[in-house]
Amino acid sequence: MRRRAPEYRRPVRRRFSFWIWALLMLFLILGSVLLVIQRNYHDEDHVEQPVLEINPGNDRVIHQNRNITEEIVSARSYARQLAEQMILAKAFVIIAKEHNNLHLAWELSSKIRSCQFLLSKAAMRDEPISLAEAEPIIKSLSLLIFKAQDAHYDIATTMMTMKNFIQSLEERANAATVQSTVFGQLVAESLPKYLQCVDIKLTADWLQNRSIAELAEDMRNSPRQVDNNLYHFCIFSDNLLAVSVVINSTVSNAEHPKQFVFHIVTNGVKYGAMQAWFLSNDFKGATIEIQNIEDFTWLNESYSPVVKQLRNADSRKYYFEGSYDTSTEPKFRNPKYISLLNHLRFYIPEIYPQLEKVVFLDDDVVVQKDLTPLFSLDLHGNINGAVETCLEAFHRYYKYLNFSNPLISTKFDPQACGWAFGMNVFDLIAWRKANVTARYHYWQEQNTDKSLWKLGTLPPGLLAFYGLTEPLDRRWHILGLGYDLNIDNRLIETAAVIHFNGNMKPWLKLSIGKYRPLWEQYLNQTHQYLQECATS
Repeated sequence: MRRRAPEYRRPVRRRFSFWIWALLMLFLILGSVLLVIQRNYHDEDHVEQPVLEINPGNDRVIHQNRNITEEIVSARSYARQLAEQMILAKAFVIIAKEHNNLHLAWELSSKIRSCQFLLSKAAMRDEPISLAEAEPIIKSLSLLIFKAQDAHYDIATTMMTMKNFIQSLEERANAATVQSTVFGQLVAESLPKYLQCVDIKLTADWLQNRSIAELAEDMRNSPRQVDNNLYHFCIFSDNLLAVSVVINSTVSNAEHPKQFVFHIVTNGVKYGAMQAWFLSNDFKGATIEIQNIEDFTWLNESYSPVVKQLRNADSRKYYFEGSYDTSTEPKFRNPKYISLLNHLRFYIPEIYPQLEKVVFLDDDVVVQKDLTPLFSLDLHGNINGAVETCLEAFHRYYKYLNFSNPLISTKFDPQACGWAFGMNVFDLIAWRKANVTARYHYWQEQNTDKSLWKLGTLPPGLLAFYGLTEPLDRRWHILGLGYDLNIDNRLIETAAVIHFNGNMKPWLKLSIGKYRPLWEQYLNQTHQYLQECATS
């Protein structure tokens, strides 16, 4: 059978594929769902955030259930517009002042005050701001902002000006912080007027009353001062009342204070005042020895490298001249660091060659418990019994010493636990055997350029007593009362010794008020000289 030509063939009816129909149905369903969601969204927006009508007759009705906070949050309220314009106007006030356009700055400030007054008024009456109230301020502020922009205070200028202004504020804040720290350090280094007054009166007694000097001479060679059956304490200070509080608090809390011997070393200026005070006051029968550091002729530059360093002209210039490097922390400029009294703790075996065990006390501590048990503690062959301070991460060795120096990094563990001076038990027999003072001299000689540590006595102490320190129960010595406002009261109450380390010493006006009574209760405030000097 002959096939028909192509033009005579019957067209074949083609059917859509099943997948094409499925996709069309899917698109139709999705479109319907989106349409419903969009309509619901508009309905909810209309209900929750009503459009603020321009008609002044019903604008109060629309917003009658809103407070001022809700008004400011609402994107379409007059309060929100006023707040935003006020923020922008404040920025232009600063920029106008920077460009010396004081008239524009005054106009903007005036409108800002009007805006603030209107917002305050609306908040007090708990009603929204009406169009009649907002329109004049909005228009006037808009004109002034346009005027500021027309004066080339564009966004770029605004950003640069504000950036410079913020940098200037940061610099001023940093300078004020440094200045405050320096002033605080100066106050901490100074001696209050009433303490100087007491020193002068006592020195006059020492010079005028020959009987006091004779009594001091009679007690100089007392056998109790070298009796190892008694309990010996040493204090090195030139602060008379601070030392008096340390001794008074110690004997007041002791079961047998007559068995206590206190060894004080002071300088030549305060020696007479110290003698006059402690010879004229009773401390429950305790023996008190006072020595003048200037009588230690053996402690000279040929023996002690620290004496040589402290008397160095550059060191004294560093502390006593006004010009200095501001990068150095103010606390490291304290003249106490060039006081030899501060370093005597490393020469205790030489100062007291006949003693076997002593307890060293700083002059800013208060004793609250009987310290007699310290002398029977087993130090397990160690020399220094001290409370460790590494419960806080910043009291480990790497915080005190320069571990970038191989002399330090090859011999010491940077994570080793630090400890505190202030209340220490020293086994002087073991000290002499290990020759700890020689170790101290070695490290002082290595640090002539201050490359191993900055200043102070704790860093060389950590080096000299490394591996020779026995950790004591923390309750023996609680620190921080001279700077920390948040010490747990339970720790203070149970502590044997509390330490006012820091700048806020208890005899200063800048002391922490809640801690100061702990110190003052052991000060003999009924003494004639204290009363006279307090009122003079």
